[in-house]
Amino acid sequence: MYFAAVFLPLLGAAIAGTLTFFRTKDHERQKKIDRAAYLVTCGAMLLAAVAAGFAFFAIVVNDVTDPVEIFTWIDSGTLELSWELRADTLSAVMVFMVTVVSSMIHVYSIGYMSHDSSVPRFFTYLSLFSYFMLMLVTSNNLVQMFFGWEGVGVMSYLLIGFWFDRPSANAAAIKAFVVNRVGDFGFALGIFATFMLFDTINFDTIFGLAAEKADARFDVFSGNFHAMTVICLLLFVGAMGKSAQIGLHTWLPDAMEGPTPVSALIHAATMVTAGVFMVARLSPLFEYSDVALAVVTIVGGTTAIFAATIGCVQNDIKRVIAYSTCSQLGYMFFALGVSAYSAGIFHLVTHAFFKALLFLGAGSVIHAMSDEQDMRRMGGLYKLIPVTYGMMWIGSLALIGIWPFSGFWSKDIVLEAAFGAHTGFGNYAFWLGITAAFLTAFYSVRLIMMTFHGTPRADEVVMAHVHESPKVMLIPLLVLALGAIFLGWLSFEYFVGHNTVEFWGNAIFVLDSHKALENAHHVPIWVKYLPLVIGIAGMSTGFVLYKLAPGIPGALANQFKGVHAFLMNKWYFDELYDKVFVKPSFVLGRGLWKSGDGAIIDGVGPDGVAAATQNIARRISGLQSGYLYHYAFAMLLGVVALLTWYLFARS
Repeated sequence: MYFAAVFLPLLGAAIAGTLTFFRTKDHERQKKIDRAAYLVTCGAMLLAAVAAGFAFFAIVVNDVTDPVEIFTWIDSGTLELSWELRADTLSAVMVFMVTVVSSMIHVYSIGYMSHDSSVPRFFTYLSLFSYFMLMLVTSNNLVQMFFGWEGVGVMSYLLIGFWFDRPSANAAAIKAFVVNRVGDFGFALGIFATFMLFDTINFDTIFGLAAEKADARFDVFSGNFHAMTVICLLLFVGAMGKSAQIGLHTWLPDAMEGPTPVSALIHAATMVTAGVFMVARLSPLFEYSDVALAVVTIVGGTTAIFAATIGCVQNDIKRVIAYSTCSQLGYMFFALGVSAYSAGIFHLVTHAFFKALLFLGAGSVIHAMSDEQDMRRMGGLYKLIPVTYGMMWIGSLALIGIWPFSGFWSKDIVLEAAFGAHTGFGNYAFWLGITAAFLTAFYSVRLIMMTFHGTPRADEVVMAHVHESPKVMLIPLLVLALGAIFLGWLSFEYFVGHNTVEFWGNAIFVLDSHKALENAHHVPIWVKYLPLVIGIAGMSTGFVLYKLAPGIPGALANQFKGVHAFLMNKWYFDELYDKVFVKPSFVLGRGLWKSGDGAIIDGVGPDGVAAATQNIARRISGLQSGYLYHYAFAMLLGVVALLTWYLFARS
């Protein structure tokens, strides 16, 4: 079952990919090809979800934890790698989450992409994306993880730029690819450093030797460094890129250029969760580096507040939700940073359901509004698309953390763990997380009010065509809504409660001295209720500003133009990177092209040789006049020269 859960999406992608070669201008025949493509891929994903459910039961309940070995991959010297599927609770949880959420996104895409001209190609990419993520979360060594890691990077490039006839989509795809290469370079260096320290990159061996190597040092670049800290920080750079943490986050909002199901898949079940999973998987290494854990905590807390502030002023409905993803990933990381790994994974899983729900709900709105994404041109939709309206409220309440929705259980335990760490870094993350919770509630209600309430601001022609999405799009929303409502309280005791030790087994390692999660259950009562109170306060603020007194936001924006511009321009990260990295790179590249490649390499090499040959040939050809007396005169000169040489040689 485990094998089927991982490889069925690959099979579906292979079949759908084959169908792309049969593209035809015959409309009816093409419709049949499209239908075959989405039936195969959706069927494979649904079967994979069922298989993942059985595999989860076998691994967690029946304790079947032997890895599934497929074949020996690399055997060179001390480097021995087998292609194996790791079977433990962490992998089982991730496989189940990825297959269930991805299968719903696949089904939703049938309706959303029904009028697209490249349906087989889209479903091929979508299934391959899921497959690479499944390979990543079931990897049993770092190189196999890197294979899945790079796979999701490639598929994100292809899916973000799926509509390649749009320059903005191509630019966004390139940006995502390049920014992730920065993180992946750090990840690759981390793999090299791991092999240098442990002489292996197999997880079981590394984890078994971690305690023994806890105090090891590296002598690099005339410096002496704590080896575990170096490894963990390098690996974390990779996690920052994939999970869009501050500094390497700039690709995330631009990824909205892809179709909405792509946004849902990237932001909920795949790609951005890879970094969180990687840090949790490598908990036996991170636990022995307090510096690395502190860095993870600081970056996570800073990202949570940074992205939340930007989300408050965005007007594109998908970008608001995208920055929400970035902020929630910050929560997950600072949970990992205080050694509450299970709390971070708990929030990852619940977030996957309600964030997929929000993105697909936004897609339903965009579908109804004839591809309009600007919330300033919406309003008054709640009566016209009531099911979508209800789904968006469920997703938003789960995101805000209102009882009894899933976000209440997972976000609160993250904040409580940060407080329970009883460290300066933990307190830093806690208070930034509390502030971000207020902003999250505010921009979530702002989105609802601007989109569904008030006077319709769209053209009459657009409003006349507003309609509820078809059932093939609404049913996945209902399934995801069930997860957004019930998953948190159903799984709380297993993920982070009384049964957490038995549930996770050896999948997550925490030193006895790191008691953040244990302390989270004994924090003061005000810590437990503060996130809920703050969430309600943020919702009330959003309701007042965008429902009762809609003129206030504009007045505030005019009053504080500098702050508003700062947030609208996303803290000017793009402008800073453009000035510091992009433009100098273009100048350097153009200089190397013109001076290096053109003037030196081509000038001295191929072009220089060719020019010299032409010049010599032109000069020599001038001697060939075609007149007989010229040749006779040349022969006479030759005879005189030979006789002169002979006479001088004789004397």
